[in-house]
Amino acid sequence: MASTLSFYSKNANELASQYNTLDFENVHSSWKAYWPMSGDRVMDIGAGSGRDAKWMVEQGADVYAVEPCDELREFGRCFTGPDVTWINDELPSFNRVQGMGMRFDLILVSAVWMHLAPTTRARAFRKLSNLLAPNGRLVITLRHGEFEDERVGYEVSVTELEEFAKDTALLVKEVRDSEDRMKRNAVYWQTVVLSLPDDGSGDLNKVRHIIVNDNKSATYKLGLLRVLLRIADAHPGCIIDKTDGQVEIPLGLVALYWIKAYKRLLDHEGLQQNSNSQKGLGFVDEKGWMQIKHLSADDLAVGAWFSGSEALAIQNTLQASIKTMKDGPIKHIYTGPATQRVHEFSTLTKRYKKTESIYLDSDFFSSFGSFRLSASLWECLRIYNSWIEPLVVNQWISVMQRFERNQANQVSLQSYHNGLIWLKKDHDTSEVRKRVMQLQGTGHALTSVWSNSKLNRMYHVDHCLPFAYWPNNDMWNLLPTTKKENLEKSDRLPSKLRLVESKQRITSWWQTAWGSELHFRQRFFTEASLSLPNIPKQCEDFEEVFEAMGLQIRGVKSRLLIPDW
Repeated sequence: MASTLSFYSKNANELASQYNTLDFENVHSSWKAYWPMSGDRVMDIGAGSGRDAKWMVEQGADVYAVEPCDELREFGRCFTGPDVTWINDELPSFNRVQGMGMRFDLILVSAVWMHLAPTTRARAFRKLSNLLAPNGRLVITLRHGEFEDERVGYEVSVTELEEFAKDTALLVKEVRDSEDRMKRNAVYWQTVVLSLPDDGSGDLNKVRHIIVNDNKSATYKLGLLRVLLRIADAHPGCIIDKTDGQVEIPLGLVALYWIKAYKRLLDHEGLQQNSNSQKGLGFVDEKGWMQIKHLSADDLAVGAWFSGSEALAIQNTLQASIKTMKDGPIKHIYTGPATQRVHEFSTLTKRYKKTESIYLDSDFFSSFGSFRLSASLWECLRIYNSWIEPLVVNQWISVMQRFERNQANQVSLQSYHNGLIWLKKDHDTSEVRKRVMQLQGTGHALTSVWSNSKLNRMYHVDHCLPFAYWPNNDMWNLLPTTKKENLEKSDRLPSKLRLVESKQRITSWWQTAWGSELHFRQRFFTEASLSLPNIPKQCEDFEEVFEAMGLQIRGVKSRLLIPDW
């Protein structure tokens, strides 16, 4: 596809002008019954000049324009304005789009399919089908006719799409023929409209079975499921590999969140976690857990440093947690009858050698090995997190309430909930405040990232992505602002326009606060690479983090329906 992309790059201005001589209603009249409506989330693949994206956003749709040609993408960005989100990506890889963790009511693949080599189309179609929301529409236009320039085109057919649809549980809703609107000889078009009547995977039913129906003599199965839910939601950048329908994530990260999931339950609330009150927990021993009881769940954060006896105890606890997970929930979770068990998870462990100091980053987590699950289940945990998480918490509480010691102690409902929170809202904002004081003490005139208003002693620290919806205390998510602005923003997300207008102030704050000292800088980018989509492990570019933050904001908004500010 390189020669085709080169052609579009060299002729971007001419092609953009050519595309814009036609209007959306004329070009796409063949599928008018399925045009987007106000409120629909739309992805326009191969968006080119932005003609179609601009029309759809004017109808009230939330539009994401995907275009791999830099020149066309920049033209389109200027043409559509900030209301359209532009993404540099292409089929069949689609890594950036997949990293957003979103589902779309309409996906338009206009004048693109003929450029895809036939050997890549099945993979591309699977990815497109997995991006559809329930009852979402996939519209693919097929060009018939050869190119008379440098572009490469392959034969296309409705039959091919019908076969792909059968493999991915899509329904072919309509096929329409149409003439070429640019009056080119020997060129004609077909439009195929497909839909996804439901998620097609059954993964929600699998998850529901684990939560509600699977036998539990301890909370371990719920613990593992909740850990994976948290990682899928909070750390989409952690994926090591995603091939052959499997997702591979760092085993050490799973073990860390296993510890965090149980830390408050055991050390602060003292809650029984298995049906035998005389039996200990496999991951709680003298060499590990008992040596880090003074540490809180929030202390065990991505990007934290430990040395000496603490480092050794944490490593022992991680290894004990991995063994407990392997011997328990990883081995015994199933999604069907006990006589027909279907294991959902597996691990690939490495020989781990303890060190005197540790830094909780991707390399450290991967040094323990990897954890594997199906890609469709991973996406289910990401997309439906806000629905599944409360079910897990409620069931976890229900299981704990049955245990003898918890009943004898008359544990309150609030104590159960206190033990199951992931993060304390105010934890780590103190570090940001300390940094503000340091900078102001050295003569820096700091201003609000949202308005450029000078910060006084009554300033606030804002969670850019609201903590109430997406608990995250990473450095990139904590921004200094005025008290008035923070209270006005409350639990809303910054709008696209507000974010664009604040870009320079946000990146300037990051650079000033976290860019000059090595330990701050390292932690900032470590946190960002794990919690934001599409950031490589070695990223040290604040603008790249800003772009990824913008995508994460849109993704969280789409999943949780948070209003804009």
